[in-house]
Amino acid sequence: MAEHTRPTPARLGRVLAALEESRGALSAAAMAAAAGVEAQAAAGLAEDLRALGADLAGSEEEGWRLAGEADLPLAEILEPKIVGTIFAGGVHHFARIDSTNAAAMRAGALQENGDRRGEVWLAEEQTAGRGRAGHTWTSEPRDGIYLSALLRPKLAAADVILLSLAAGLAVVEAVHEVTGIWADLRWPNDVLLGGRKFCGILAEMSAGAEGVRFVVVGVGLNANHAEFPAELATIATSLGRELGQRVSRVELVAALLRALDREMASLSRNAAAARSELLRRFERHSSFCRDAEVTVEEDGGYSGVTRGLDELGFLRVETAAGMRTVRSGGVRKR
Repeated sequence: MAEHTRPTPARLGRVLAALEESRGALSAAAMAAAAGVEAQAAAGLAEDLRALGADLAGSEEEGWRLAGEADLPLAEILEPKIVGTIFAGGVHHFARIDSTNAAAMRAGALQENGDRRGEVWLAEEQTAGRGRAGHTWTSEPRDGIYLSALLRPKLAAADVILLSLAAGLAVVEAVHEVTGIWADLRWPNDVLLGGRKFCGILAEMSAGAEGVRFVVVGVGLNANHAEFPAELATIATSLGRELGQRVSRVELVAALLRALDREMASLSRNAAAARSELLRRFERHSSFCRDAEVTVEEDGGYSGVTRGLDELGFLRVETAAGMRTVRSGGVRKR
């Protein structure tokens, strides 16, 4: 059976929110009151928060305070930042999990007739993070954003690629909102800075004769990774490395969920019009979509020059033998 653990207790989120609001130390009694537990349990709460990665100073006698930014995207910390979105009230946080995508897929299967339009699974660490085409995703504890959104769009199965493209755009918008920099999109689901990948997107769906039941869009984002395995050192990066300073995961997650909410709202209002605008925006934010010399890892591999996206969102590549449409293969610049 796949490894998955229990969600982070809500009491820890309430305590962290109280600590962030406090200008000084939070007494054992105040900490316990925030958590809704007995005062003698306060020391245990402090240790649990430290285990999650919060930098707490103090003791039971003098109270506790945050010695630095906790930067933990717990539900109670995120909720005030995502009010009014489809994800409000639907955030699930884990300290450690097998895969946020797997967890969201399990939940979607158990809630086939669920009426929530959006929920999100977040983890500090994944033990079996998945990427596209069966690749693994390196999930360093507390340095990255490992997030999967469970969505119930009114789309045909053939249109699910639009969600991958929309998720990429949401990442670009969120990164720009928080850091001021614009990232580059590599069709269909990679986000890069300086030619190096810092974010990958994996969309999985459940569909039947009646159409799409639900879609899970997973986002793995290197926020503050300082180092990478040797095999990734030349092709991967993180926002923190590019900026020369740590970035707030809480603010990035909140911005990403707000951006995803906007993308979903656009697609649900007028799919035909939204599709055309979505494809135009993706091309505008991608140096790969037009006039780029690329190699494609599909059908034995081939090379050519990109000629934009077709009406469905697939990449067109002009080769010596004629125009080809990339369906799923990896695309790399030559």
